[in-house]
Amino acid sequence: MHHATLIAVTQPEQDLSVEEFIVYCARVSNPANQANHATAPRLMRYLIKQGHWSPFEMVSITMEIVTTRDIARQILRHRSFSFQEFSQRYADPTEALGFYHREARLQDHANRQNSIVTDDDALGDRWITMQTEAMTNAQAMYHEALAMGIAKEQARAILPEGLTVSRLYMAGTLRSWLHYCNVRTKPDTQAEHRTIAEYAWQHIVMLCPALEGLNDTK
Repeated sequence: MHHATLIAVTQPEQDLSVEEFIVYCARVSNPANQANHATAPRLMRYLIKQGHWSPFEMVSITMEIVTTRDIARQILRHRSFSFQEFSQRYADPTEALGFYHREARLQDHANRQNSIVTDDDALGDRWITMQTEAMTNAQAMYHEALAMGIAKEQARAILPEGLTVSRLYMAGTLRSWLHYCNVRTKPDTQAEHRTIAEYAWQHIVMLCPALEGLNDTK
């Protein structure tokens, strides 16, 4: 369920790919060589290796993120991006987006930034049952509150953030996306958030094949 979908990217007036456009901008001081696209992949990798980030700021990318509200809060911490999120003040998230059961993972006491998937079926089943009960009760109380005339902005306080689905648009420069994917595909990122970053990275590599392999963290 946790995923990222590419919905918009900078489109140059000239017939240039994203890679070609980045290199075109990078060669602003060498206009005679700006149309040299043959070396674009090599130059892209060189720019990253040397930390020359400004050409990557010439490309803007917007992705749609679908996740739970607690993971969305982690994503919003990346302040170089602009966000537009589904508003629970104006719409009913239980009808528009619904809920999502979370995986049963155990606390890793050796590393508090890690959790461990359990193969205990009984524990997993009980965890699903607990979440289902929470969803059912929360939705019933939420709709009861609305029926009483309670405003959505107040009634939403009943909804569990970790189980309630959200949708948001996340827009930033390619430089910001490179940093985000580098940070959030690492093992110390929560699994659900890491999955989103991995989807985002797949889209970026599709746009810029020269970047493939640069973000391998496994």
